[in-house]
Amino acid sequence: MMKPIILTGDRPTGKLHIGHYVGSLKNRVLLQEQNQYDMYVFLADQQALTDHAKESEKIKDSIGQVALDYLAVGLNPEQSTIFIQSQIPELAELTMYYMNLVSLARLERNPTVKTEIAQKGFGESIPTGFLVYPISQAADITAFKANLVPVGTDQKPMIEQTREIVRSFNRTYQRDVLVEPEGIYPENDAAGRLPGLDGNAKMSKSLNNGIFLSDDADTVRKKVMSMYTDPDHIRVEDPGKIEGNMVFHYLDVFGRKEDRATIEEMKAHYQSGGLGDVKTKRYLLEILDRELSPIRERRLEYAKDMAEVFRMLEKGSQKAREKAAQTLDEVKEAMGIRYF
Repeated sequence: MMKPIILTGDRPTGKLHIGHYVGSLKNRVLLQEQNQYDMYVFLADQQALTDHAKESEKIKDSIGQVALDYLAVGLNPEQSTIFIQSQIPELAELTMYYMNLVSLARLERNPTVKTEIAQKGFGESIPTGFLVYPISQAADITAFKANLVPVGTDQKPMIEQTREIVRSFNRTYQRDVLVEPEGIYPENDAAGRLPGLDGNAKMSKSLNNGIFLSDDADTVRKKVMSMYTDPDHIRVEDPGKIEGNMVFHYLDVFGRKEDRATIEEMKAHYQSGGLGDVKTKRYLLEILDRELSPIRERRLEYAKDMAEVFRMLEKGSQKAREKAAQTLDEVKEAMGIRYF
């Protein structure tokens, strides 16, 4: 019996931060270790170029950095197929065929695309590639006949668009060639949307408000000690607020079951007064170091041989291309455009 297929990945626009880690990377490793799925993990460099077309060197550098992050958290190329999107030309060809099944108006109505266009401030200068990237995502998913796609809840419209394309294709060409995927959504999306250290926005490199998997221990310490807490908690004896306090938010996200009692005691102490921000930050540092130290060490070890990292990506891309080529062949057969 064939294993269900999972497709998941990231846009390589920089190193991955701890928001990515708790939001998706840990879950991917857990799925991998269950050995119940055939998992494909890809670096979506073509998608990244839709709004970074003039920064191709940045994307190229990020490929290696994200691959290191993948390996460091425990993704194993012997268990999961890790590949680069642009190295699979079949994906672009599938995108072209699917474009004929989707109207411009439907793309413009996609809530996720509308939100991202507003966030990026394109105005009237929306790159065509960016507008149609939901179709490219559909090609990514269907090329591997993925049954399951782990994503955040904000990506539900993208999964639904893929499902629409699958139904349209199979109905139009009267063949059940493509597989209709299901999204895997987190029960609590808060971890995947980890606020920045300043508490004002989602963690990101551009805002310089994140902790990255590649940060050394001293960098993490400095960042944690500068975290936003309660601006009215001036003296240790003053009662403090835990709502909006990033230290306690991070403790809730990164604390394990055995830490819960201590965290709840600290919350009560902080709210009643007598607990200083420095002590809470030092405790958070202990929690984060327990989680990040092994990742940091593995990352440094893999970084010693980047040539081997790229050989791993090449091998994964070759395997992924074979799978995508098989699907493309079936698509062209269904469409009646296999002439030779």
